[in-house]
Amino acid sequence: MPSTADLFENREKRTIGGYAIAVFSVFLALFISHWPSLHLESAPVSLFLCAVMLSAWFGGIGPGCLALVLSSLGFYYFLPPMDTLLAKPGQMARFVVFVLSAMVVGALSVAQRRATESLRKTRDDLKEMVQKLKEANESHARSEAYLAGAQTLSHTGSFGWDISTGEQFWSEETYRIFEYDQTVEPTLQLAFDRVHPEDVQLVQQVTADTSQDGRDVDVEHRLLMPDGRVKTIRVLGHTSQEPDGKPIFLGAITDISVVKNAFEEIRILRDQLYKENLALREEIDVTRMFEEIVGSSPALQAVLAKVAKVAPTDSTVLITGETGTGKELIARAIHKRSPRSTQAFISVNCAAIPRDLVASELFGHEKGAFTGATQRRLGRFESADGGTIFLDEAGELPPETQISLLRVLQEREFQRVGSNESLQIDVRIVAATNRDLEAAIAAGGFREDLFYRLNVFPIEVPPLRQRREDIPLLVEYFVDRYASKAGKRITGIDKRSMDLLQSYSWPGNIRELQNVIERSVIACDTENLSVDESWVGRGAHPIATKSQALSEKLAAQEKELIEAALAESHGRVSGPSGAAAKLGIPQSTLDSKIRSLKIDKHRFRKGQSAL
Repeated sequence: MPSTADLFENREKRTIGGYAIAVFSVFLALFISHWPSLHLESAPVSLFLCAVMLSAWFGGIGPGCLALVLSSLGFYYFLPPMDTLLAKPGQMARFVVFVLSAMVVGALSVAQRRATESLRKTRDDLKEMVQKLKEANESHARSEAYLAGAQTLSHTGSFGWDISTGEQFWSEETYRIFEYDQTVEPTLQLAFDRVHPEDVQLVQQVTADTSQDGRDVDVEHRLLMPDGRVKTIRVLGHTSQEPDGKPIFLGAITDISVVKNAFEEIRILRDQLYKENLALREEIDVTRMFEEIVGSSPALQAVLAKVAKVAPTDSTVLITGETGTGKELIARAIHKRSPRSTQAFISVNCAAIPRDLVASELFGHEKGAFTGATQRRLGRFESADGGTIFLDEAGELPPETQISLLRVLQEREFQRVGSNESLQIDVRIVAATNRDLEAAIAAGGFREDLFYRLNVFPIEVPPLRQRREDIPLLVEYFVDRYASKAGKRITGIDKRSMDLLQSYSWPGNIRELQNVIERSVIACDTENLSVDESWVGRGAHPIATKSQALSEKLAAQEKELIEAALAESHGRVSGPSGAAAKLGIPQSTLDSKIRSLKIDKHRFRKGQSAL
């Protein structure tokens, strides 16, 4: 912007120039009127009037007045017919008319100049205003474009709702979220038509509260699109007053479907990670009797043959056998050879879980289901989804849990503790027990229908005393394992110790053998391992060959007695007329002896149903 001094200097120059124009134009008019060759003796008045007009136009009032004075003097003294400086009383009327004409011309010229300047200034102001409006419109258009871009990127649309008239305004992104054409006039019913049927009541209630009480809104609900897709949106808004006092609701709609889906994927991945971590902890922390199946005895090979047959199927397997025989190892072998081998193998010791927590441990619980349930927890069945769950000591399950397990076996679904929602499950069940489940059924401690569901494919693991030929292999395996851990070099085992190990009956089976070998390795100071005789049973002595013969003879006699009693009772074990009553021993004891002596009690039944 020019300074005040510059403006003053420019004005002074224009003023001097205006006066110069006035003097020059009057003298030029006088000179032209006296130029002989031009013959303009009758035109001086017009020339003087032109001088006044030009001076007033370019210089304003001051130069115009100067030109008027000079023109009047020239008109009075230097124009014919009396070209003299003397007074001319006869020309006074003519002189007055000239002066008045000059004044009128000068005034009109000044007025025209001012009008022209005013119009010019108005034109410039209008141009400036138009430019500002153009810039404002461009800025507004840019702002709208930025806003529309931001709404598109953030999936957030805006809307307005005149509560008194029902009229609505939707932004482009709001139309896009609801998937309506922008030519359609927005209404509340259009929005309701997109609301998911299960959320309609919620949205209607929120809308009613807003229209009546002017409450602020912060709500999430779903939209059901025409093609069946479901969106989740969040609506935020508040009621404000228009200048005329009308209430208007202003709000924003955000499509949070992507975020919801992302959180859902995170939850699924978190649950999957929990399952995998649980399975990994089971693999790391579980104390297994051995890592591989060791042995070549006919009894073990018969078991492995059954494993090879049942593993590729999804059939439920019931593994029975004495404690310490390696039932879990057989279960893992089934899983590893099944199509589910890449999925989780979850092992659960049912006898180790407190009775009140068995259902929660197996099926999970919801937050607040019971005291201490501070968050939702996945159960072992849910963690094993797609894989295999091994229920060790299944005979110890409480009756109420047996019912839930029966439902899983029948319907392949369960409910978390504290929830009414049924969850579908795809899991293979392998159960194991060292109990006599038939005796437990007779005593009312185990459900008969659950037994039949579990006993689809039974596998009985033989005790170690029935596979004595495997003892040297097992001893060698355990010696190598524990010597490596202890950093010792053991190249052999004392023959007397090996005879002692092979002659012992091993009531604790492989687990007992494992403990004896580990203890012997720790105590060994040489490369030749020896076993302390006192460690093989509590005061028990090795069974001599003669004792073995006597034991076998007694077993044969015992088998004959039991078979005779079964034949007399037609295969019935329990009851007043059963074999147990005839022999005077408990039913559980008789069942155990039937299994250990490998007696087929079913062949003694004659058309009678099994108990």
